[in-house]
Amino acid sequence: MKKFQPRPGFVVQAYRFALDPGAVQEKALRSHCGAARAAYNWAVSWVSASWWQRKAEASYGVPDDQLTEWRTWSLPALRKAFNQAKHTDCRFADWWEENSKEAYSTGLANAAAAFDNYAKSKQDKRKGKRVGMPRRKSKHKARLACRFTTGTIRVEPDRRHVTLPRLGMIRTHESTRKLQRRIANGTARVLSATVRFERGRWFCSFQVEVSKNARTAARPGVVVGVDLGVTCLAVMADSAGEVQYVPNPAHYDAALRHLKRLSRRVSRRQGPDRRTGGKPSRRWAIANAERNHVHHRVANLRQDGLHKLTTAITAEYATVVVEDLNVAGMLRNRRLARKIADAGFAEIRRHITYKTGWAGGETIVANRWYPSSKTCSNCRVVKAKLPLHVRVFACDACGLVIDRDENAARNLAALAAAATTGTGVAGDQDAQASNPRGADRKTRATTRSRKATGGRAGGANLLHQRQEETRDRHQDTEAHTSVTPSRTFPVETPRMLTFD
Repeated sequence: MKKFQPRPGFVVQAYRFALDPGAVQEKALRSHCGAARAAYNWAVSWVSASWWQRKAEASYGVPDDQLTEWRTWSLPALRKAFNQAKHTDCRFADWWEENSKEAYSTGLANAAAAFDNYAKSKQDKRKGKRVGMPRRKSKHKARLACRFTTGTIRVEPDRRHVTLPRLGMIRTHESTRKLQRRIANGTARVLSATVRFERGRWFCSFQVEVSKNARTAARPGVVVGVDLGVTCLAVMADSAGEVQYVPNPAHYDAALRHLKRLSRRVSRRQGPDRRTGGKPSRRWAIANAERNHVHHRVANLRQDGLHKLTTAITAEYATVVVEDLNVAGMLRNRRLARKIADAGFAEIRRHITYKTGWAGGETIVANRWYPSSKTCSNCRVVKAKLPLHVRVFACDACGLVIDRDENAARNLAALAAAATTGTGVAGDQDAQASNPRGADRKTRATTRSRKATGGRAGGANLLHQRQEETRDRHQDTEAHTSVTPSRTFPVETPRMLTFD
């Protein structure tokens, strides 16, 4: 499926509203989402059947030209095959007419996208973790979602109802005036609608093509570097010398004690048993709903805080520099995984990226290997090693003593100027930074054993030789950085920002 390209001067934006469906409407919503899951499972089974059939025929010595033909997974092919099978297949023949055709189209489109991701991942054309072959979705674990692209999709003028195909008019929990005003003025056009059950309630998200007025940041000529952390969610240092600390609200940690107590209560109740088909007790359902309510509140507070933070950043600065963090690798640290996941580093970068685009700004992503924490923001000397527990940066060359996160934020702010001018200093992410240890990102191809170095004496001589080489490199580095032009920042008292 090709990504929709908005018209010039328009952007694609989502408007999401909570729904208050009745009992009959909620049953219809669940039916549509179940139909999407059933169509997805049918498509996965239909395509995979030809693969396994060809594999079985090949094991019996059937020639290649006589094997079963491949079944394509393109969306038009899946739709054509499904329309032919839904009348005769016993899984759909009795009830497929109860739901909108968009429900089945949603499942088929998701299946086509899953097979595309699998093929691209197998051919090393897809970034990220390797994607396996699509599997069928479980009735108990699949997320309830359905997308509508055609039919009657509108926001009612009373600003309290939305209309969807086959579902009719559904009341919204909140007013839809923000979207209805734009539609009435002709500055917005609804492209599609997606209903989803998450966090204990139903939501309807409208994909809208919106006309955006040209906006400029409050300080367009100032560059800000954003360094993310656990203790302080974000440390921002701009090119004007101002430093701002945003404390981490740690919503999950604040609710952890309450969640532990509720989880113990749930464990004492009789829950569901999928192995024997046992149903949960009523007291278990009540306790589980109370625990889920706390989880949903934590997620809502986190999302609200991240939106307020990123909106404030993009409204003040036109150029924002962020780091390309390996969040998946950071989550492998069992001591910090919970706090890193609670902070939402990836969401902050995603919000900043599209919000600066709306405001006509620019987001610069620093290289993952750029030593922002190890580089001195005053003289540009790069430290050989800086452990994570060392929270204060002390430069051995110029004697600068500064907070570790503030030093990294200053280096990120200087990176924007270096990226445009190409000065070749440590602030340039493409420049070769000095490395006193001689270490690099790649593992060395050869190593020396004790036998090759002549035992202990040989090893001692080798160690002494490496110490001499390291000392020479360090002296060369100091001589080089002493004549390298650098940017300095006036020292000001940092101010704390809070986003309630």
